[in-house]
Amino acid sequence: LPDVGEVYSRLLDHRPVIQGEIRYFVKEFEEKRGLRELRVLENLKNTIFDANERVLPKCEQAMQDNLSETFKRLQAANAMIHRLQERECEARKLQADKMMAREEKCIAHWEVFMREQQNKRAEVDEEHRKAMERLKEQYSEMEKELAKYASF
Repeated sequence: LPDVGEVYSRLLDHRPVIQGEIRYFVKEFEEKRGLRELRVLENLKNTIFDANERVLPKCEQAMQDNLSETFKRLQAANAMIHRLQERECEARKLQADKMMAREEKCIAHWEVFMREQQNKRAEVDEEHRKAMERLKEQYSEMEKELAKYASF
């Protein structure tokens, strides 16, 4: 019977062969995969080193140059805007002063006009009063004249 077991294991039991194939496949896969991953990691390391050593400093320098230039331009623009605001403020103040002067002039002209009107009214009232007195005198003389003729 031990011979039957050996015959059975040789003919029908394929596990040792399959396990050998599996070990071989896993070994090949891990070696090739390991080399491929090693190459990928090496490429990554080179890319990172290149970025740190060359690209990043260039970017930093370009950024510094551009930022300082931009900052200077912003300062110049800010100074120009400040000057424009001052000019506009001065122009508004000048306009307000002119308006105030015009208003004061108008008020002065109005006061002069009103005084002239009062003077003219006083003159007209005086002329009217004198004319009324002359008419009263004239009518009183006419009444006296009529009174002379009425006695006839």
